[in-house]
Amino acid sequence: MRLTKMSHACVRLEKDGRTLVIDPGGFSEENAALGADALLVTHEHPDHFDEERLRTAMEANPAAEIWTLRSVAEKISAAFPGRVHTVGHGDTFSAAGFDVQAHGELHAVIHPDIPRITNVGYLVDGGRVFHPGDALTVPGRPVETLMLPVMAPWNKISEVIEYVREVEPQRTYDIHDALLTDLARPIYDRQIGALGGSEHLRLAPGASAEV
Repeated sequence: MRLTKMSHACVRLEKDGRTLVIDPGGFSEENAALGADALLVTHEHPDHFDEERLRTAMEANPAAEIWTLRSVAEKISAAFPGRVHTVGHGDTFSAAGFDVQAHGELHAVIHPDIPRITNVGYLVDGGRVFHPGDALTVPGRPVETLMLPVMAPWNKISEVIEYVREVEPQRTYDIHDALLTDLARPIYDRQIGALGGSEHLRLAPGASAEV
């Protein structure tokens, strides 16, 4: 499987000539979703869900489909009848040849005064890749590659490190990093790499790796 990191939280996975795109939001490239055979969206926040990017991808490929939670599906399903599927925690499905299981129910707490919204993470191909969205969800299954949200208004580095320790993946790749400056990246790299207990890796936007 080929993994390509797009800006912020967007990831592209390619296998057997098919492409799965997760969270092509407003902080990712305008063409981040183009060429997708299947699209997964973890939640409704604009840095993960950009309606225009999804519409462009769906119109470019009439066979493309979207899997997401209800709050997102309600915003876009009318435009693409039969092509937008609602999923929730525990659901399993096949998306463009990728086996996917949904994990988690709620977005991480930003502040007690801010109501929590729904959020689902996606475990792909039996744990080869796990993208948690905006939550530190532990899928309860072995994970080879964890897409790790390293910097957000709802987390701190100690929580990120403890999350890696709890999931125990073979490796992590940074996501949710658009707010992280280049000056801070070496600090995050050093601390997560030294304390997380798993191989900690980072890809520049547009760069790829085999997983």
